[in-house]
Amino acid sequence: MSEAKRDGRVVVVTAGGRNPQILINALAGRFSEVVVFQEPAESKSVFVRRRARKLGWPVALGQLVTMVASKVGKRWTERRAREILETYGVSDAPNAEVQRVSIPSVNTAEALAALTQVSPDAVLLVSCRMLSAATLAAISCPVINFHAGINPQYRGLMGGYWARVNRDEANFGATVHLVDAGVDTGGILYQTRMTPAKADTMHTYPLLQTAASTGIVLQAVEDALTGALRPVAVSAPSRQWYHPPVWTWVWNGVTRGIW
Repeated sequence: MSEAKRDGRVVVVTAGGRNPQILINALAGRFSEVVVFQEPAESKSVFVRRRARKLGWPVALGQLVTMVASKVGKRWTERRAREILETYGVSDAPNAEVQRVSIPSVNTAEALAALTQVSPDAVLLVSCRMLSAATLAAISCPVINFHAGINPQYRGLMGGYWARVNRDEANFGATVHLVDAGVDTGGILYQTRMTPAKADTMHTYPLLQTAASTGIVLQAVEDALTGALRPVAVSAPSRQWYHPPVWTWVWNGVTRGIW
């Protein structure tokens, strides 16, 4: 006999992909109504220009090469990916029962109008654009984010990879936190840590972090629905990370076996 789903309307904002789908499926199995607001992925040209303004063109282009390598390399890590899904008992299969709303960007009047119409009890961000201050202020329910990294030490991107590079495997994990105006700087709700296998690489770290973290995502959403959100203070150095430029990625791979 299946367990009755908990009442609550949850909106997931995402640009799509395998990892967000794992969380969408987990949420759909627990809560009565899950609606996905899906925006298109940001173009690589926009990404590179923004990163170049911040870090310079050589680093930005080097990061782009790493991103392309990561996307292409996933073709050869499918066996390990399936092992991760089976180990944690999660599914990345498309779910036709979950309503999807296409939006041009979460930071648009169109998206806010659609969100107002749905009137969610909680909003979960997974692999989407950062919310602008105006968008965040316009959402009346709790907004939380799933981050594949341990905050505040590994805010930003590739948290698992950088934990390994820094010989900080004890902080290989994921965080669910409240959303504020910063990059992964909101109050921490839950964290989980796991140990990557020898077969894991940059291609599978985020999948492992996601698959192992459905429990803390479900708990955080449950807390949001019941008014029980209790962020915890974590005293640790705070730093934002980015994709490694390709020369850094190759160097760590060749010299230390961290790919």
